[in-house]
Amino acid sequence: MLEEEMREISCAIGNKDEADYLRLGGKALKLNKFLAIGGPVLTGLAALGSAFVGSPNHGSCAVMLGVVAGALASVVNTIEHDGQVGMVFEMYRGNAGFFKLMEESIESNLIGKDMERRENGELFEMKVAL
Repeated sequence: MLEEEMREISCAIGNKDEADYLRLGGKALKLNKFLAIGGPVLTGLAALGSAFVGSPNHGSCAVMLGVVAGALASVVNTIEHDGQVGMVFEMYRGNAGFFKLMEESIESNLIGKDMERRENGELFEMKVAL
């Protein structure tokens, strides 16, 4: 009975929880890469726009490019750093690793043929629950 419950928990962890955290971690990583590239690109555009401010032919367009790109770069950098997108990715990756460890721990305890070396079933159940 207890072995069946542990097998069900192991399957649920492997099929649902770990996969969800890996999927969400992938999305956070993509967002972090986009923000890490977008911030410097927008800052470069702002610098390029400010370089042409004195030009008589491109004065107003250059000012507009510099202001808009600078403001967007500020927003992107704020989202990236204050939102701690990289830390969110690490959290998801760490949680997926924890679920993998739990799954392996349950499997190794269930596969162990030597009854003396197995962990106490009730104690192990409480450990998994915690």
